[in-house]
Order: sequence, then structure tokens, then C-alpha cells
Amino acid sequence: MRKIINTFNYIGISLIILSLFALKIWPYKKIYALILGILGLVLLICYIFFNLSQLKETLKRKSFIYSGNLIIIIILVLGILVVLNYLSSRHHWRFDLTEGKIHSLSDQSVKVLKNLKKEVQIKAFFREGSFQRSKMEDLLKIYAYHSKKIKYEFIDPDKNPGLVKRYDILQDGTTVFECGDKDTRITSTSEEDITNAIIKITREKKKVIAFLEGHGEKSIEDDSEFGYSKVKNELQKLGYEVRKIVLALKENLKDDISLLVIPGVRKDLLPQEIEAIEDFISKGGRVFFMVDPEDSQTVVSLLKKYGIKLERDIVVDTVSRLLGGDYFMPVVSQYESHTITEKFRYATFFPLARSVDKSDSIPENVTVNIIAKTSPNSWAEKNFKEAHITFNPKEDRQGPIPVAVVAEIKGESKTEETKEEKKEETEATKKEGRIAVFGDSDFVTNNYYNLSGNGNLFLNTVNWLTEEADLISIQPKTSSPRTIHLTPQQGRIIFFTSVIIIPAFILLLGISIWIRRRKK
Repeated sequence: MRKIINTFNYIGISLIILSLFALKIWPYKKIYALILGILGLVLLICYIFFNLSQLKETLKRKSFIYSGNLIIIIILVLGILVVLNYLSSRHHWRFDLTEGKIHSLSDQSVKVLKNLKKEVQIKAFFREGSFQRSKMEDLLKIYAYHSKKIKYEFIDPDKNPGLVKRYDILQDGTTVFECGDKDTRITSTSEEDITNAIIKITREKKKVIAFLEGHGEKSIEDDSEFGYSKVKNELQKLGYEVRKIVLALKENLKDDISLLVIPGVRKDLLPQEIEAIEDFISKGGRVFFMVDPEDSQTVVSLLKKYGIKLERDIVVDTVSRLLGGDYFMPVVSQYESHTITEKFRYATFFPLARSVDKSDSIPENVTVNIIAKTSPNSWAEKNFKEAHITFNPKEDRQGPIPVAVVAEIKGESKTEETKEEKKEETEATKKEGRIAVFGDSDFVTNNYYNLSGNGNLFLNTVNWLTEEADLISIQPKTSSPRTIHLTPQQGRIIFFTSVIIIPAFILLLGISIWIRRRKK
């Protein structure tokens, strides 16, 4: 009988552990787990009751005191680890130590997340075990880290046919984004598409970007290498509405247009078109001029009124030859301090560009800033129709040559007859007009859009003009491979040292310490 009582402690502890497992495995059968736990606790109490005198003697031994101290220390260490783990789960910081920051979001995405005002629900329909699922999960964790407004869940289509039918999921790997009564979906796992999806459903309304046509401009419908179809697609990804516009009728330039783009005007603008553009800017409108060498002089005259000077020249750059281009594709690598070029460190290439600079006389209500220049090895060639082009210090201008400027135009209030009209005029002139002028329209054609930072500089400029500060972007980060080449001998040394020798040394050290303590 005594032998059976002495086993009550082991049986009791086993039953308590078994009850915890039962509670975890069969949560809907709590009564069975409770019975096992109570039975185990009763056996432990019985063991203590029948062995009370023996336990008192054990408590007085030095070995028990040492063991008790060790157990208390272990419990304290485990308790500290539990508290630290809890705090880190609630308040944690991420550190990306990779050279290219490939485990971090781009500045564009972070800005979008920091400016979120509404909660975004993300439902990712991925089968369990899918490689794409793990990739998407890693990305969404980073998104949720930067904003508490991001809530996501993963749904296995095979186990949730009801939700598949409700959301009309036709493809594994579909991710649905919801915000209020808006929703959109993607079937990829790229940061660009996720951020664009968030932008689409959180934007109050789509801003309209109109591309001027009727004067030989490049078309947003043209998918050839000289067209702007890629520009249109990228703007639509950011949630803009893109359309074409003809300014023969002044009424076409409506108030719902957020940005007018004039890409390479070959023929002169009509007087009423010039008047419509000026009126649009005076009311706080935004215009993006991309002016090629020998383009319409009416655009040159129009921009002169806003303190922007376009010379009749073409930029020549010897550096571009070293990079695989010709002398007439200047490399732009110098960027002035501006919202557009903040954290932008990528070279851009402008095929057949002209210089764009500040005028000597700038109106008081206009602020003009140069944002991009070519290299010091470039120059602005005046006689570019000659067979052999060489730098002429008497006529040509030595680089760096400015090829992109921006201007902000403050509205001028007029005398009003009544206070009501004055109030309306004041409200109308609060918004400043903005202009961006680039000395080339070819740098974002389908052929050159993805060349280095061309597309990103264009999007940054558009986003600044439309006051979409959170969309100012930089190029996505790329990883560069880091490999170590070992000889077979070096591989064996590393294997035996890390896998066998070091663990064996630690094991032997631990055993020797334990044996010494047992002898004392």
C-alpha cells in the first residue's frame, strides 16, 4: 500500500498535464479535462498528507535548499522571458539589416500607411502551404506593423466555400481589399500592387489627369515605343482617372480636372487655348509641360509669363556615351532640394532635351525652382543643325544644364463690388497654381519609361502637382546576391566545428560541473 501512495505524486502530475492537453485538443469537452485535473490535484494532496513528516525532513536538507533556489531562479527567468515576450508582441520594433533593405517597405508605401484615416480590411484567399501565401503573409505583417488601420486574415478557399462564393473568388491567390463601401482585388503578391490597392479604396474620389491632344502630342492610347500607354497604365494604378482633352473649346477645361499634361506640342496653340490655360492656372490649376527642342513657340511665350525661360538649344552630354547612349541623351544626376526629388537618388535619361531655366525677371506672385540638372560634362548646343557638333565657348552654355523646373503661382485678388463676391474670390485664390516644365517629352514614352528612374521622376512630379504627397515614390528596392564560395575542406571544417566540436564541448563542460557538484 505504501508503494502505491508514493506514486500518487507522479500519477497526479501526469493527470494534470493530461487535463491541459485534453483542454487544448478537445476544447468543446471541458468537463473531461476538469475531471482529470481535479483527480490529479486530489492525488497530489493525498501524497503530501501521507508523506508530511518525510517531506519536512527533506525540506531541511542542504541539497533541497540548493535545488529549491535553482528552481526559483529558473521560474524567475522564465517569468521575465514571458513578460518580455508579451511586451515585444504588443510593442515591437523591426530592424532591416540587409544592404538593399529588401525586408522593408518603400518610402511611398510607408507614407500611404501613415496617412490612413480609415480601417482597411484585407482578405487573402490562399491555399495552405502555398509559397505565394508565405510571401504575402510576410508583406502584410510589415504593412500591419506600420499602421494599426491594416487588418488582414488568410482564408483557405478549400475550407471556406461560403466566403469563396460570397466574394466571387475565381483564382487561388486572390486578395480582396475593403474600406467602407469600396473594394478592390489583386492576384499578385507585389508591394506595388498592394499599396496601389490601398490607395484606390481609401481615396475620397479619383483625381482627373487630362492629356492635351490636337497639336501633334504623344497619345496615351498609343502602345508603340513612342506612345504614352504605359504612362496611362501607371497613373491608373495609382487611382487617377486619365483622359484626353481638346482645347479648341475653352469649356472643355472643366473644374474637375486636377492636372493638365501638355506633352510635346508640335503645332502652335490657338489664342483661345492659351487663354484657357492661363485662366486655368490663375484659378489654382496645375499644368505639366514637357517641351522638346523646336517645339511650338507659343508654349515658350506662355511660360515666359511665369518666369520660365526655354532657350532654342539641345543638350549634349559626353557621359551618356559611356553609359551606352548617344551624345543627345543627357544623364540627369543632380537634383535640387524639393519635395519631388526628396530621397530620389536615381539617374534619369532625357533623349533629345532642351534647357529649361529661370527667367531673369520673375513675377512677384511666382516662385520658380530648378529641380534637375545634367552633368558638368554636358553643354547646351545652339547650332545643333551642323553636321559635327562641338562645344563653342562663345555661343554654347557649359553644364550642368537645368532641364526641369517647377513654379508655384499665387492668385491675385481683384477688387470686388460686394463682400459676398470678395469672400468667394478669396476662397478661389487660396489654392496656388502649380507648373512643372521638363525639357523633354520622350523620357516617359513606352521605350524609356522603365529606364533607370525616368518613370519614378514623372510620377513624383505628377503627385506633387496634384498634391498627393503620400504618393511621392522612389524605385522599389532590389536584393543583390551575397554568396560565399568554400572549398570542400573549408566546408568540412565549418561543419565539424559548429555541429560537433562546439556542442560536444558544451555538453562535456555541463557534465563535469554536474559531477563535481554531486561529489560535494
